[in-house]
Amino acid sequence: MSKEKYYKMGSTQRSKLIAVIDEGTNSARFAIFKLPQFEELCSHQVSITQIIPHEGWSEQNPVELLEAVRLCAVEACHKLETLGYLVSDIASIGITNQRETTVAWDKYTGDPLYNAIVWNDIRTNSTVDKVLARIPDQNHNHFRQISGLPISPYFSALKLCWLKENVPAVRRACREKRCYAGTIDTWLIWNLTGAANGGVFVTDVTNASRTLLMNIETLFWDPILIKTFNLHVDMLPEIRSSSEIYGHIKYGSILDGIPVSAILGNQQASLIGQRCIREGQAKNTYRKGCFLLYNTGTRCVHSTHGLVTTLAYKMGQDKPAVYALEGSIAVAGVAMKWLRDNLGLLKDIPVDSEQIAGSVFSTGDVYFVPAFTGLFAPYWRKDARGIICGLTSFTTKHHIIRAALEAVCFQTRDIIEAMKKDCGINLTKLHADGVMTNNTLLMQLQADLVGIPVLKTEVSDPATLGTAMAAAQAKGIELYNMDNDNRDYTLHITHETFLPTTTEEERNARYTKWKMAVQRSLGWAVTKKSDAMTDERYSMLASIPAGLFLLSSFVMLVVSQAKRS
Repeated sequence: MSKEKYYKMGSTQRSKLIAVIDEGTNSARFAIFKLPQFEELCSHQVSITQIIPHEGWSEQNPVELLEAVRLCAVEACHKLETLGYLVSDIASIGITNQRETTVAWDKYTGDPLYNAIVWNDIRTNSTVDKVLARIPDQNHNHFRQISGLPISPYFSALKLCWLKENVPAVRRACREKRCYAGTIDTWLIWNLTGAANGGVFVTDVTNASRTLLMNIETLFWDPILIKTFNLHVDMLPEIRSSSEIYGHIKYGSILDGIPVSAILGNQQASLIGQRCIREGQAKNTYRKGCFLLYNTGTRCVHSTHGLVTTLAYKMGQDKPAVYALEGSIAVAGVAMKWLRDNLGLLKDIPVDSEQIAGSVFSTGDVYFVPAFTGLFAPYWRKDARGIICGLTSFTTKHHIIRAALEAVCFQTRDIIEAMKKDCGINLTKLHADGVMTNNTLLMQLQADLVGIPVLKTEVSDPATLGTAMAAAQAKGIELYNMDNDNRDYTLHITHETFLPTTTEEERNARYTKWKMAVQRSLGWAVTKKSDAMTDERYSMLASIPAGLFLLSSFVMLVVSQAKRS
């Protein structure tokens, strides 16, 4: 019997397995799950090299990402065989990935045209200003109704725009119609399904919704957005659902012939893995940054309070799109690393951050706003910079470390407050995952500062679990049905619950001071915006007759003086 027929008919004699490729910011991982309990049998993980050419820049080698996935798959499959299973028992593979990270390559040779630009890279600050200069109101939210997103260095469209403007190889490939570009899921699946020899050029709605190029309502690339960023639709992948068979592995490996049946951005995958599949449920992932997603069901809620509208998932071509509001925090675990590497206040982050911070009962009224590269949701202020305020002669490193933990919690509350204003609903509990949740003090502080129970999942990696669920329920695989699942999965996905121990008056008083600290962090980085936008405006005036040009210059001078005064 052929592999293809085996996957369609299944085998009644052996356990069904689902594999997941998890390509994150710092590592690649290949995990294999046994159905129906979604028990993780084995996995293999390798680190990814971070390339930092300049301060604020972050890159990765796309070939290294691909080779890391290949190595993880080989090693995990070897472990699988030692457990008595066969690689042919794997019915399907799902992909979950770091979002917004962007790569461009030659569609004929498969060679990357530049390193992948990572999601947290801020080199496109000046690109943002150039785009804003072409918009009548210079409003960061100008395209929110179309894309659900603000104009920010965070999203892929700005990274593609920068690549085209600054990398000759990319510009030349675009001109010659041989440039492919996409997020990491697209790069992986194109290569794994044949590359230049028939590789599938697709992405899913969750990743496409992070590009600032997809229409959030139609789920297609939007012509207005593509034109604004001076791109071409032919360089972008086809947008598909999050759960369907896209193609089969054709990579010259032991996985060849296995279908790929799920693609999910890692935070959306975590939402599913946490079982937040009903409207009104929310999860927060605590890692280098934090990512809080609130399921709004089939309602596409356009935020007016600084959040982004994103796709939570679309479980099949004929299934409705499910939306979410998201708030992203740039600096969470990164602040702990900064305290260790730059200030020497910590040695072992997991141990010291809890023990040292827990040795004092409060921060001593110290507040730490870790806006190292600006503030993400709900502020979207790239001019913000980090501050520590409220210092006295009695302040010690214990207070500062505790303040860094509280900063994660306060930023989370900022997002929850914005969600409450957008949806008019009070969140009743918050699901939590990520490596930082192992810090029990942080989890207790989070419950105290938001005033709701925090449920820390016992699942080691909800993103891979959620991707496995999506892959197993795809049409053509159909080993699991997420919509009609009546089993009580709380029996399998257990939580440790942290209940609030502070009064509402106390938590609100502390939150008020946090907001004061945030205000003091704004406006520190202001130099590039005015230059870039002024250059754009003067270029538009170049064709104006001399008399009108002088009049225009006089008006601009008057306006400038008025602003200064």
